[in-house]
Amino acid sequence: MVGKTLAVMGFGKVGSEVARRAKGLGMQVIAHDPYAPADRARALGVDLVSFDQAISTADFISLHMPLTPSTNKIFNDDTFSKMKKGVRIVNVARGGVIDEDALVRALDSGVVAQCMVLIMNEFVGNGVEQAALDVFTVEPPPANSKLVQHENVTVTPHLGASTKEAQEGVAIEIAEAVAGALKGELSATAVNAPMVAPEVLSELAPYTVLAEKLGKLAVQLVSGGSGITSVKVVYKSARDPDDLDTRLLRAMITKGIIEPISTSFINLVNADFAAKQKGLRISEEKMLLDSSPEFPFESIQVQISGVGSKFASSVSDNGNISIEGKVKYGIPHLTCLGTFGVDVSLEGNLILCRQVDQPGMIGRVGNILGKHNVNVSFMSVGRTAKRNKAIMAIGVDEEPNKETLQKIGTVPAIEEFVFLKL
Repeated sequence: MVGKTLAVMGFGKVGSEVARRAKGLGMQVIAHDPYAPADRARALGVDLVSFDQAISTADFISLHMPLTPSTNKIFNDDTFSKMKKGVRIVNVARGGVIDEDALVRALDSGVVAQCMVLIMNEFVGNGVEQAALDVFTVEPPPANSKLVQHENVTVTPHLGASTKEAQEGVAIEIAEAVAGALKGELSATAVNAPMVAPEVLSELAPYTVLAEKLGKLAVQLVSGGSGITSVKVVYKSARDPDDLDTRLLRAMITKGIIEPISTSFINLVNADFAAKQKGLRISEEKMLLDSSPEFPFESIQVQISGVGSKFASSVSDNGNISIEGKVKYGIPHLTCLGTFGVDVSLEGNLILCRQVDQPGMIGRVGNILGKHNVNVSFMSVGRTAKRNKAIMAIGVDEEPNKETLQKIGTVPAIEEFVFLKL
């Protein structure tokens, strides 16, 4: 099987798992599924192709598609005639997706082979050399079924996850999912939260942290008395916008915004509902970049419109509070604040200062923090022009007390500052 091409027809949970295991056997895996997100396939190293390309180039075909009007008997005489000589096929989806009479004709078309203990079918020329099935159009199939009696067909019972090992695996998976959810971890199987495939979830994990941090940071910049009604999220990526599943990121941004201003417990499940209760509308935009699609997102920008800001420098040219961040080496970073470019890790707590760009400013603020036993973890300075205005972003491990913050405010060249909890 090493080096052979497997076509997975239907790239849902089961199809994805088959692809993952086939890759481990050294197979080249392609897939066809008009509804599968490209990022899920990309994460597994699988190419999404057209139906005709899949069936005509595959050495092995594994069926995992639902039975719908469009897939009913989709594998028929015409389909078999397009298949590669020697192809093997397994149907563990629904019996109705294969025209069983056409399959018999393909089996009887002059191909003789040893019966294999594999859930596969093999076509040579216009015929099937070997077939293995666990689903039929009529179940149980009649005793005189030509498919059941065919010497080149291997038949398995339609048991699904009925083995002892499968039942134990399901029980363990459920227990781990519940334990993870109770610990606040992301879940790929929650029925009332955004569903994301495990391989996509793994790729998105650092971006979910970034999304929540940006939401939490943005809402703390809103001045008191300003009611938030409109938030816009801009996802910048080199990947096709149609391939980007942003539901989880949207939920995390919403959670980050709502949690600091709500007395209720906010999570992925109720964040959107809580936002609607507060009259908050969140819109999304996907911006296509001309760069490498190695990572799902280049950056994420959060804008809050129609509000005042505690920190005037966070307001962009269009009058909105605007912050932007990206993931660097798995860590969320703040990269833009209003019109100022910065680069600080979004960990711990953050002090933002706008000051006149002149020598000694970093030392003055650092000295105040040091005297009050506040440890600086990182620092970044962004400016619009030399010796003009600058933004100093300081990460601190501890929350400075009121006296410490007042001391920072007394530094003559500092025009405004704000402390933010992350």
